[in-house]
Amino acid sequence: MTRRPNVLVVLTDQWRAQATGYAGDQNVATPVLDALAAESVNFTQAVSGTPVCCPARASMLTGQYPLQHGVYINDVELRPNGSTLAEELAAAGYRTGYIGKWHLYGSPDGNYGRRKLPVPRAKRFGFEYWKAAECTHDYNSSLYFDGDDPEPKTWPGYDAHAQTEDACEFITGAAAGQDPYFLMLSYGPPHFPLHTAPEEYRRRYADADVSLRPNVPEEMAEESEEALRGYYAHIAALDDCLAQLLAAVEASGAAEDTIVVFASDHGDMMGSHGIRHDVKVCPWDEAVRVPMLIRYPRRFGRSGRRDTSPFDMPDLMPTLLGLCDLPVPGHVTGTDVFGRRPAHRAHSSFLSLPVPILWARSYNLDAYRGIRTTTHTYVRTRTGPWLLYDNVADPYQQQNLCDQPEAAGVQRDLDAELDRWLADLGDDFAPPETYLRADSLEHYLEVNTPVGTVPTDDGVTPVGR
Repeated sequence: MTRRPNVLVVLTDQWRAQATGYAGDQNVATPVLDALAAESVNFTQAVSGTPVCCPARASMLTGQYPLQHGVYINDVELRPNGSTLAEELAAAGYRTGYIGKWHLYGSPDGNYGRRKLPVPRAKRFGFEYWKAAECTHDYNSSLYFDGDDPEPKTWPGYDAHAQTEDACEFITGAAAGQDPYFLMLSYGPPHFPLHTAPEEYRRRYADADVSLRPNVPEEMAEESEEALRGYYAHIAALDDCLAQLLAAVEASGAAEDTIVVFASDHGDMMGSHGIRHDVKVCPWDEAVRVPMLIRYPRRFGRSGRRDTSPFDMPDLMPTLLGLCDLPVPGHVTGTDVFGRRPAHRAHSSFLSLPVPILWARSYNLDAYRGIRTTTHTYVRTRTGPWLLYDNVADPYQQQNLCDQPEAAGVQRDLDAELDRWLADLGDDFAPPETYLRADSLEHYLEVNTPVGTVPTDDGVTPVGR
């Protein structure tokens, strides 16, 4: 290898780990993604520890946990207290680029006021090539800003298709240069609205029989089946996009020296545990578990393997820097998953919702802290233990073992491990209002939403509409 490896991160929005062919979902066909998994290190226990869009994305770019980088609710402006992943790679000579959804500029008005505004260069945190927008989910009339041009443009057609074409052009152009590249392609789908994929993909699932997870109650079956038809249509479209993208990597002649990451910022409950589609924020597997594939042929070959090591969003930055043979800055609190880690971090991932937001308020979910190991999920609120699942014997998390005599020893051990995490991160598990008051976020719509409604770009909407 004559130069550092290229890095291509493909980030999707709200794609839960269970919704792939390689993970065993019989409802959906993802042949391209399955083939990528067969050539990748597949982190089967990867999670989005705070399963909310902005906190997860901020953690990926800063290598820190939400209470450390300050973005623990949506639409808070990221103000890093150290360098970001893109800044580190740019300083090492990488050509950097970002395409798609950003969602880190924030809206200090607390009411989504910046979502359709251009993101200033200083707030792109090291990304030079820029065709992105703060946040939009209108996938067929999707705005973006091209570099420093303040006038919005619109991606032609279904935005994921156009964004993929642009990413392929970036890869082709970068291959002709002497410097490695770091490109982040951030798709909006399969995040809602669910029934807006191109017609050819919607037709595939229009009349399909959909098998639901056993933890979806009968009264939510019809609604969940219909939601999943649209969800899978978006996924099928992205699978085709991935084929085009990977073909460009191969055609560049540098596939062996290109790290390809496929991931999602969080999952989607889709009716599980009685919580409707479009909802994340929860500590159950449908929301926290995400796909996380890393392909790097020069380092790992093309014979894929399953890795059960913990992997959370703050781990992405140090892991990629490690693979690029670059030092990890001292402010990073995530860990390189291919390096040495403290005992508790090698055993579990940290789960947290410091402030109940969005749908959490509609379902009366309290703030929580927890851990997920390869075998168990344990979560507590400020009032005490809340959830304990044996994820091996009970993979759909239907039997809460909290305070059950037969699980007393396991609960005690997990409680102690959670305490080690809290001490390690300096997390005092304070009341939500303490964080909001300290950071002047008390006015945010997301934390003032009346129970039974959910915030939208235009105000609040009753649940179920």
